[in-house]
This record gives sequence, C-alpha cells and structure tokens, in this order.
Amino acid sequence: MSTDDERPETPAVPRTRAEMRAAREAAAARSSSEVGGADNDSRSSSEVGGADRDETRFVPRDPAPESDPRFVSPAARSTTEGEPASPRSLSEDGGADRDETHSVPQDPAPESDPHLVPPAARSTTAGEPAAPRDRRFILALGAVLGILVLVGAGLGVVSLTQGPRITEVQVDPAQAIESSGSRMILTANQSLTAIDESQVTVEPAVPFTLDAAGRGIGIRFTVPLDDDTKYTVSIADVQGAGGGPSATLTQAFTTPASNIFLLRRDVDGEDSIFRTDLTGEKAVAVFSADKINDFRATSTQLVVSIEEDDGSKLLVMNRDGSEQRELTLPGEGYVGAIQVSERGGYVGYSYSDKELSDTEGRASVLVTQSLSGDDEPVITEVGGTEANIFVWQFVPDSAAVLFIDFDGALSLVDRSTDAGVQSLGLATTIQGISRGTYTAIVERLDGSVVELNLADGSEQPLAASSPDYGTATTITPFPGGTLRHVVARNESGVPNGQAIIKVNDEGAATPLVEVGSTDSILQACASPSGQYAAVVIAPDLADNPYDQMLLPLPENMEMHLIDLRTGDELVALTGFDASWCQTAPQF
Repeated sequence: MSTDDERPETPAVPRTRAEMRAAREAAAARSSSEVGGADNDSRSSSEVGGADRDETRFVPRDPAPESDPRFVSPAARSTTEGEPASPRSLSEDGGADRDETHSVPQDPAPESDPHLVPPAARSTTAGEPAAPRDRRFILALGAVLGILVLVGAGLGVVSLTQGPRITEVQVDPAQAIESSGSRMILTANQSLTAIDESQVTVEPAVPFTLDAAGRGIGIRFTVPLDDDTKYTVSIADVQGAGGGPSATLTQAFTTPASNIFLLRRDVDGEDSIFRTDLTGEKAVAVFSADKINDFRATSTQLVVSIEEDDGSKLLVMNRDGSEQRELTLPGEGYVGAIQVSERGGYVGYSYSDKELSDTEGRASVLVTQSLSGDDEPVITEVGGTEANIFVWQFVPDSAAVLFIDFDGALSLVDRSTDAGVQSLGLATTIQGISRGTYTAIVERLDGSVVELNLADGSEQPLAASSPDYGTATTITPFPGGTLRHVVARNESGVPNGQAIIKVNDEGAATPLVEVGSTDSILQACASPSGQYAAVVIAPDLADNPYDQMLLPLPENMEMHLIDLRTGDELVALTGFDASWCQTAPQF
C-alpha cells in the first residue's frame, strides 16, 4: 500500500456528513495500519461500513483535467451565471440529509476563442450583445434588401416616366412572304389599355387585323408580304393600364429574298425540280425522276406527281427532297391537276382509274387527303354520288374546295366542317380565287365574268380594264389586282398575238408581256404578295413539239420573271410551273 506522501491530493470539494465520517474512519484505519501491520490493509468494506450500509463510501477523485479554452463543460451549458447548482442526487449523499442542497463551485470560465462561439453564447439572454459575426450578417442582409428596394423603386419610376416599352417580339419573316395570315406579336413590359386599329400603322402599307389584350399586341397580316423588304410597325398613344405617360411602340423586321421552285422536263433524260433565287444563278436540283407530270409546293413540303407505266404515284417530301413518302391513291390509276391547301394541310387532285369503260371505273373524280398520309383518300360527292369534276380549285387560306362538275354546277365544300356541299349556281369555268378575300372570279353560262363572294353568295360583274384589251382567256388574281391573258385576233378571227395585262384594283391596265403569232403564252402566275409575276412562253410553236405526258406540253419552255411594281423583267429561266402557281398550265 502507498504511503500518505504517495496518495494523490484530494480536490477541495464540499463533502457530505457521511463522506466526512468515512474520511475519519479511513484516517483511523491508516493509523492502526501503521501500528498493527499490513493485515489491517485488507479489511473489507463490510467490516468498515457494515453498520452504515446506506452511507456512500468516500472515493478519492482524480484531479480535474486542465481546462481546454475551447471546451465548455456540460454543467456550464446548462446553468446561467449566478444560478445555484441543481441539488445532488440521493446516490451522491448516500441518502443522508436529503433535504439539504449543496452547491458546487464552478470552474473558472475558459479563455474565449475569438473564432468560435461557444454553445452558451448562442443562447444568451436578452440584453447581452450579439457576436461580431452575427452583426456582420445582419448588416449585409440589410444592405442587400436596401439595394433591391432601391432598384425596384427606380424601375417603377422609369416605367412611370417613360411609359410602356416592348420587351419581346415574335415574327417569322420567311413564312410571311410565303402565305397570308402570318403574325407579329409584341409583348410590353406592363398591361396596356385598349388599342384600336387606328393607332397602328405598317410601312410599307399592307392590310392587317389587330388582336390586343393585357401585355400582348398581335398584328395579323391578311396577305403575304414582299420579299427583301423592311417593314416597320408603329403603335401610337399606347398607355399602361395603371396610368402614366403614353408612348409610341415601334418595331421593324426585314423579310428575306424569295426563292422559287420550277420544273424542267427533259425528253432525253430525267425531269428535275429546281430551287433557285430570282437571279437564276443559284439553281439546285432537289428532286429528279423519269417522268414528273406536275408538282406543288407549300412553305415546308413538296407534292410531286410521277407518271409510271402502271399509273401515277404521288409523293410528299421536304423542300430539299428528303424524307420522301408515298400517299395512298383510291386505286390503280392516274392523277392530274394537283393542288395543295397550305392552311388545311390537304392535297387535292383529279383521279381516273386505269381500267375505264363506259360502264366501269371512275373518271375525273375529285380526291382530297391529308398531306401527312394519316387518312384515306376522300372522293367528293354531290347528292350522295361521286361527282365527275371539270375544273376545281382550293380556296386560299382554307380547306374549302370550289368546283364545277360535268353538268356545269358550281359548288363549294369545306373539308374542315360537316356543312356539306353548297350550291352556287351554274358556271363554265373558275378563273381564280383571291387571297385573303374569299372572293372567286368565275365565268357564268352567259359568258359574263363575275366576282363571287363565297361567304354569302353575292356577286358583281368584274370591271373592265382601262384601256379595254378585250375578253381574257384566263384571269389570275393577286393582292392589288389581276393578271389577264388576252388573245388578239385579226378580222378573220385568227389569233395574231397574245399578251399578259396587269390590271390594278382601280382598273388601270398595263401590258407586261406580249408575243407574236408564232409563240404561245401557257401560264401566268403572281407571287403570293403580288410583287412578281412568272409568265411561261412556248417559243416557235411550229418547231416545238409537245411531249407525250399526261399533261402534254411543248418540249421547250421559257419562264420570264417580271417585277410587277416596275414592269421590268428580272430574268428568263428554262422551265415552268413556278411554285407561286396554284394550278398547272392550261393548253
């Protein structure tokens, strides 16, 4: 056993009465051990404390470890400065003096680490100063909130002092020159008061409709736009719904230069569809086949009729000739007079069975079907019977079809509705249908030419031109006027010349192209906006034989491109059937 000098020093901690009594007994035991020998050291705890079993024996405590300045004892976390320690448990005082409370002196507070906030500091009571780091965070947060408030207030002031502004513009210039109905959508930075069409101007002037609500302003151009032209849209006196000054909103865009498709037939090789600019210097073949009878173009697709030994084939492809797919025909037969409805997404054509007799087979029935090929071909019926069609046309910007059957009945049917066939009287031919107006130019049985309103059935005579060049064999309407094909005859009635006359909406007539008796004009088409014209001429008919296709045409044909605004010829190209044309050449 160790001597008193070797025994560790007992820390100065207040003791219970039982602990003090045990200490005295231990001291007495050590004294007797020094006198009586080593056998007293082996006395058991029962021998020393048997009479007081409920008293807690004193156990010398180890010295407290040196305090870590970053460590806070559990006792310090749970007590506030100046509060007495909680009462000791029954096990600590051995059950004696249970009603007495003894305080334990607290160790000195460890030295504070400037980089660490102790847990006790996180729960400081009111009135104690916040840590420096907390103060920096609060100051930074306040500064950010202040800046946001100032920015928001500044933007509000700018909005109130400058009036509405345009924040977004949506327009497709390429689509705008291809078809009517393109839109320009402007979005303002705030909701607007009501806007009237009188506040809107478009330069150069084109017809439009207006649809405005909230922050949006929609302007729909009812006719196609010119190519390579800058358009400026201005909306005057625009005011925010919340008040403030008014402003004029102005936005401009430029349309791209035109490209067209044309067909070239080659009696010694493959026929080809070309895409070219209006100079003819960038012509590129996009599709070729042995016998291309006809084709039509939409803003995204080409529809091509191919002639084969066992009948016709109808293909749909992208404008670059890719992703070709074949449409299902009503049977094995021949296709002619193909047309497309851009808005409705339909292709239409006349169809005749290959095996045809007086009692069997279908002849010249009108078929329409989706360009996607998702539906079956639909044969047009009148009174529940498949009608034989003499001439027909799609109504631009719709899915409606205007046709004349072999009995001379003029009828209208709209594929987008279930209204059925609408009768419009008798007629001999359909000259053309104006874009964006729902007005057709038809020739009645008595030879009169009228403008027929397809919406309500009203009509009025087509005004003669000034000067009057006589009766036109074909009339092609375009936004702003018509192209009229007239034939000059001598006193005996023999043709001695032909011409294409441009007639504007006021009736003023201007000759565009004139040919002599040896040549023939086969086709005249206007660009969608009426900016250009394509006139197909077959020169020297005496030495220009027709081919043997379903649509027979002279082997040599020239297409002349003309600026309708100036009357100047741009270029002459080899080919025909420009993609501006709604129908094939007539012969």
